[in-house]
Amino acid sequence: MLPALCSLFTALSCVSGVTVVTQKPPVLTLTAGQTANMDCNLGTVTTSAARWYKQVPGGVPQHVIRHYHGWSSPSYGSGFSSPKFTSTYSSKSDYKLIISNVEVGDSAVYYCHTYDSSAKEHVSQ
Repeated sequence: MLPALCSLFTALSCVSGVTVVTQKPPVLTLTAGQTANMDCNLGTVTTSAARWYKQVPGGVPQHVIRHYHGWSSPSYGSGFSSPKFTSTYSSKSDYKLIISNVEVGDSAVYYCHTYDSSAKEHVSQ
């Protein structure tokens, strides 16, 4: 029996003034049980917190995780928790969403989102 495949997608870049939020990779196809890593760069945003959302086809976006570079650990949306979902950062603008032990139910579009306090706008990818 073949293991199930999971496809995780990220949305296209969004430009708002000089703020560009980018995610990589655009498509991630994994075998069940693997670990997914998705990167998000917040560009020039002045508020350095990243939020990740999950959206299944026909559904509304669900808040997965929020991470601020000054926090020792991220906060979670309802129904999401560690160790399945976690986040790391390498700088004030570079964050990573990590999904452990991927299952078919994890297949979705994942959006990286932030708030640009200087432009007073929400920015997503």
